Amino acid sequence: MNIELIRAQFPILKQMVHGYPLAYLDNAATTQKPQVVIDALQNYYLSQNANVHRGAYYLSELATALYEKSRVAVQQFIHAAHTHECIFVRGVTEGINLVANGFAREILHPGDEILVSQIEHHANIVPWQLACHYTNAKLQVIPCNDRGELDIEAYKQLLNTKTKLVAITHVSNALGTINPIQEMIALAHHNNTPVLIDGAQAISHLQVNVQALDCDFYTFSAHKMYGPLGIGILYGKSAWLEKLPPFEGGGEMIKSVTFGKTLYNDLPYKFEAGTMPIAEIISLSAAIHFINEVGYQNILSHEKALLDYALEKLATVEDLRFIGIAKQRAPVISFLLGDIHPHDVGTVLDHAGIAVRTGKHCAEPTMDRFNVNATVRASFAIYNTVDEIDRLVVALAHVNKVFKR
Repeated sequence: MNIELIRAQFPILKQMVHGYPLAYLDNAATTQKPQVVIDALQNYYLSQNANVHRGAYYLSELATALYEKSRVAVQQFIHAAHTHECIFVRGVTEGINLVANGFAREILHPGDEILVSQIEHHANIVPWQLACHYTNAKLQVIPCNDRGELDIEAYKQLLNTKTKLVAITHVSNALGTINPIQEMIALAHHNNTPVLIDGAQAISHLQVNVQALDCDFYTFSAHKMYGPLGIGILYGKSAWLEKLPPFEGGGEMIKSVTFGKTLYNDLPYKFEAGTMPIAEIISLSAAIHFINEVGYQNILSHEKALLDYALEKLATVEDLRFIGIAKQRAPVISFLLGDIHPHDVGTVLDHAGIAVRTGKHCAEPTMDRFNVNATVRASFAIYNTVDEIDRLVVALAHVNKVFKR
């Protein structure tokens, strides 16, 4: 695999930042876009622009065909049993809110419990807090150890007859921890409890097979997997999607409307109200094609090599402390540099052309668990290189010099 040929497909990587080549190490926030995705977005507006499912003319039929072709690509990508189990949403946040809203309206009762983990993104905490608020259900938290790994024995103890849903992340966005979701799903199902998986951080790093996992819901965002912003997927088993009520009302999600009664549309359109982000949906298939062309095995091998190299080199930086050291982890590294505030670290790195994320990473309870206010986070993708990691290490040594004068 030629990384330079892969990098050449990403126009943004050619630019200079403060006189240095861009080293983009904030892939956990969003990935950059290859030319094929940019072209797909442009081509829609140049030659395909029309609304879908609503016109008996050439452009509408063309856009509709490409729109549904993208749904098929998603189904095959995550190995879903049916295309109608793949719902287009704005992203993981909307996917989780859709399920939380449905559970609050149809499933939850006072005293019921929802399990989340201590290392969740806010998007997999707040919707469940809202659902609990409206139903008088309770939110229970699966603790993690000092390595950032979930306590499975505690999880087993938390599962009981009151547990109506387990909602856990596949990969922690703040720590990089890969959770043992297959085991956790099996344990939940033994308790007759459905499981939702937040796959935002996993989808570009790990090959996902929703049928093999046997999860009830799996949601991910296109922009984390080299695709466009503003579009994502909620996978749900047919039985659950049929059971849940519509999330939004409007056009497209109906069969018929009178002032007395509305009949809802079949899956998946029952959950796709209004005009969807059609260009982004169509270009999502280009992102899937890109990943398939590179190959997950190549992605895994390259990213593991980067992670191992980065952990070894960063360990040599004076006063650097890792936050989260799970045995199973994705290419995400959180750390602190002595007493230097992460924002100051990030600012100095930016002036060396290196983009990292600093802050709480929308995972404030995770920060509280490790008794830190914020961290510096470097996260890698298929287009990152050993040279960029070397630049990061050199720049961090410079940060130390600047703040220890």
